[in-house]
Amino acid sequence: MAIETTIETLSLLVKEGKIANIGLSEVSASTLRKAHAIHPICAVQTEYSLWTRDVEREILPTCRELGVGFVPYSPLGRGFLTGNILPNSGYTQDDARQLLPRFTPDNLQANSPLIDVVTNMAIRKSCSAAQISLAWLLAQGPDIVPIPGTKNIKHLLDNLEAADITLTAEDLAQIALVLEAFQPVGERYTTEGMKGVNA
Repeated sequence: MAIETTIETLSLLVKEGKIANIGLSEVSASTLRKAHAIHPICAVQTEYSLWTRDVEREILPTCRELGVGFVPYSPLGRGFLTGNILPNSGYTQDDARQLLPRFTPDNLQANSPLIDVVTNMAIRKSCSAAQISLAWLLAQGPDIVPIPGTKNIKHLLDNLEAADITLTAEDLAQIALVLEAFQPVGERYTTEGMKGVNA
């Protein structure tokens, strides 16, 4: 179905008071523009983190141009950016990460320089690697509202405290230097799953 048809239908629901706003997920900048031309889009939800930054090229600038909020999902890289997922980590049978290319032992090893920097900074600041990862994301702009997955109260509290972590200009410059040379190894999803990304 064309995005225009979908947004026209959702727009009617807004006018009828059945929904308050319209949000989109994993859309391209082009699709966002088409949708926004029909009805104001409230927010776009797309994966964004230290190891998934392709939104910085087009979709995030487009959101900012149009005044659309941005909601990053998987801001902790499905646990990778907590520092707790190691190349030899085993997965339970119901853990979807075992099917994702980035979570093979070889790819985790190849991506380890990024988590090494995050972990070292966390040690220096007496906080968790997850908090550094979320603090970096929050530092990217006031329009960024990450939604980390949380399975227990301990992680919830840890995530909330990330808002109190201040990354200095020097901290951000150190991370930026690493990111300039870092290209994540492995796709976010399987080949089939990637078909729904940036549609």
